[in-house]
Amino acid sequence: MLQRPRRNRKSEVIRQMVQETHVSAANLIFPLFIVEGDNQKTEVSSMPGIFRYSIDNLLREVESCLNLGLKSFDLFPNIDEALKDKYATESHRDESLYLRAIRAVKKEFPEACVITDVAMDPYSSDGHDGIVENGEILNDETLEVLGKMALAHARSGADIIAPSDMMDGRVGYIRNVLDENGFTGVSIMSYSAKYASAFYGPFRDALNSAPKFGDKKTYQMNPANQREALIEARLDEAEGADFLMVKPGLPYLDVIKLLKDSTELPIAAYNVSGEYAMIKAAIRNGWLNEQRAITEVLTSFRRAGASAILTYHAKEVLENKWL
Repeated sequence: MLQRPRRNRKSEVIRQMVQETHVSAANLIFPLFIVEGDNQKTEVSSMPGIFRYSIDNLLREVESCLNLGLKSFDLFPNIDEALKDKYATESHRDESLYLRAIRAVKKEFPEACVITDVAMDPYSSDGHDGIVENGEILNDETLEVLGKMALAHARSGADIIAPSDMMDGRVGYIRNVLDENGFTGVSIMSYSAKYASAFYGPFRDALNSAPKFGDKKTYQMNPANQREALIEARLDEAEGADFLMVKPGLPYLDVIKLLKDSTELPIAAYNVSGEYAMIKAAIRNGWLNEQRAITEVLTSFRRAGASAILTYHAKEVLENKWL
């Protein structure tokens, strides 16, 4: 035999020498949940090791992460039901929990990259990502609300705006609003291929943001469709997106690869709450090796083509020096 591929696997030194895919802290984005109050830190029951933080403890958590080399954070608010309404007005109120959190992080840690979520559902009394009228999600009317949110985030110091709503035309609308108000340097990380997935349950538990009726299938994508992701991605790129995201991640590695091969823009993958909960449950039951399972998952995203990975594992892999 002239070729024996095993020769390049015969020692750890050689295996590392020829390793094709690497994951580093620079590739990781840590999602963080925020609640009102002081000195609050409550674990999300369906996400072991993940917490909701009041702003004071959020700052402590960000500092701890920065000391590990983890520098990018995606913030998500848990909003009191009394503040929710049909038009998500709390989403752009100047003294809202979310805007105060953005400002606090950027003031205390200007070197941190703060990514912000633009969608109505955490603030909506209907729990949907758009304005609801007679059971229908209104697309164009929702864009105005999203624009107000994005502008409020930019004014508060956001580095990257991440619209997760899946309304048609929202990337172009937000880009225009930002540019017209002098925020040409604020990036957009578009949730381009966001699927109507079964893996979002723990996230909605963390934020208490589940739909009050129906589902999100009229605006989130059908899990059976791959080529449709190209339509969404090409529209977002044409409208001014700087990153294209695929969500969820693990069941959609083929879509990550498809988009990577179809654009020069960087691809982000969201290793979502249900994927995290599933892995953690198996680890707690002794069915999987923790380090090997988590690092294999993160490597799969990079191998498929993701430059950035939003993952709840971000801090623990750095704390434990698994990368």
